[in-house]
Amino acid sequence: NIRTVQSATNWFSRWSASGLTGVWAEENTREAIFEAFRRKETFATTGPRIKVRFFAGYDYAGDITDAADLTKKAYAGGVPMGGDLVGNGEIPSFLVWAMRDPGAAALQRAQVVKVTSSGEQVYDVACHAGSPDPVTHRCPDNGASVDMATCAPQGDGAGELKTLWSDQEFRADQNATYYVRVLENPTCRWSTWEALKNGTPPRPDVAQTLQERAYTSPIWYASTR
Repeated sequence: NIRTVQSATNWFSRWSASGLTGVWAEENTREAIFEAFRRKETFATTGPRIKVRFFAGYDYAGDITDAADLTKKAYAGGVPMGGDLVGNGEIPSFLVWAMRDPGAAALQRAQVVKVTSSGEQVYDVACHAGSPDPVTHRCPDNGASVDMATCAPQGDGAGELKTLWSDQEFRADQNATYYVRVLENPTCRWSTWEALKNGTPPRPDVAQTLQERAYTSPIWYASTR
């Protein structure tokens, strides 16, 4: 149909390569993996093997990110991604933990995306360089770039991003959905790599670089109303 043709013309050529899906399963068996899917304790990436975990709870200690048994405490004190957090009138804490793919670019930032009936709000919650601005909720620019002559990454990034975050605009009487998005430093898009290998200029009508990323399943907050 016409809509499909328009999508193919306007969008498909601008997409990056295919991605990956990950699950947090208790063991590497078919049964455990399918059970993780049923729990919705899943995440996806645009290609790199980034690992990301996301929890929410009311009783997390401020130093939980330094705990040797962090994962155990995170499960004991809250719910993982894919879960429902029932309101109790208190402001919950959100535990965000991302690890880079050793064979891909370093991490630049981790974000929490909040969705309510009023719309969507994006908060940078963990930065490779500095801390998020309290007004704009954005990380400082870490200066990472790409050498377009060779596609070599330029600048530093993080191997791990970990933080305990609270929503300062939280409303106990408002249903909300929260999920995490993790961004790598910029890298060459696949079409730019192909042009470099072929010795031709990159296509001018598509982006030459992109930021590969990972997304978690949401945590659904059910209000006290």
